Amino acid sequence: MNSIPSWHGRFFEDFTVGDVYRHALGRTISQTDNSWFTLLTQNTAPVHVDHHYAAQTEYGRPLVNSTFTLALVTGQSVSDISQNVFANLGWDDVRLPHPLFEGDTVYSSSEVLTTRPSGTRPTVGIVTVRTTGFNQDGTPVITFTRTVMVYRTGMAPTIPTVTLTQP
Repeated sequence: MNSIPSWHGRFFEDFTVGDVYRHALGRTISQTDNSWFTLLTQNTAPVHVDHHYAAQTEYGRPLVNSTFTLALVTGQSVSDISQNVFANLGWDDVRLPHPLFEGDTVYSSSEVLTTRPSGTRPTVGIVTVRTTGFNQDGTPVITFTRTVMVYRTGMAPTIPTVTLTQP
């Protein structure tokens, strides 16, 4: 049996300014997703969980909690951007140009804006990306700039290797 190593993400040296990564996974937002996230974060805005209230708004239906949108699109980018993260340094310029609704599907991509070695930690570099989340029609629903410290090749903690045996 051949053992093929799985994808372990990019290291600092793998990032090139101008590269665009189209993140592999999309996600359809359910009413449960929106309700649970809203309740978990103690967001009391009725436009997220009260369908009667939301029906009276300009949109006529509940809006997806915007911090859920930020968390989801950040999560979609992890395998390409921050699988080998030392630390998240920040999210900047978060914009929500179009509403997201229950039942919409979100896809995303990230463009590498800058890279530089860390001035204080020789085992990492600093990468800044612009990430955009799109709905199923290709309309941007969120954009943000994210800066992360990413391990250099060979400097990340090791992931345990499990030897598989056939029964």
